[in-house]
Amino acid sequence: MNYTPDELCRRIATLTGSIMDFWKHASGWAPAEASGLLDKSMLEWQASLALGLSRWVGAKSAGDLILAWANLGALVEGQLKLFLCVYYNDYKSSVDAIREKKGKLADPDGCQIEPLRQFFERRIWDAGTNWNPYVKLVQQRRNAIHAFKHRDIGTFVEWQDALRLHLSFVRDTGGGLPYPDVGEYFSGLRET
Repeated sequence: MNYTPDELCRRIATLTGSIMDFWKHASGWAPAEASGLLDKSMLEWQASLALGLSRWVGAKSAGDLILAWANLGALVEGQLKLFLCVYYNDYKSSVDAIREKKGKLADPDGCQIEPLRQFFERRIWDAGTNWNPYVKLVQQRRNAIHAFKHRDIGTFVEWQDALRLHLSFVRDTGGGLPYPDVGEYFSGLRET
């Protein structure tokens, strides 16, 4: 992938927008509980956040870098939540499903990135598709937005490298979702 940072941002935005738009309209064919979660989720904000990535290309300040990581982190978290919402029936029956403090099942759309990352590390990712190092890096860098003391925020070059990984992450995550009777729809997304 020899895309420029601007091209990466456009491709991520197009792919993310297409995936989120598709799943926002899953009522009628997706399982009822999954469809209910997706209906109330702000998938359109994920598409908007993906469009916003390009504003950080060429930025130079530390504050901009922190916001760039926060933008990317929100997109990573959104992909994880989308995946578990789509596979909600499998998720809720898993012994590793995320639980609230009182033991009640936590719906994926309300989970924070750390328990999501841990669930994916235990149940979803394998040696061939282990996204844990990428997710952990983005999580750590984006968490600088909460810090008052020093945290490693990396560089814009590292953020752009993470963009390259993010395009693959979205392709892999989106490609792992079922697209009933829409083979043509998703085949076009693979080229994005």
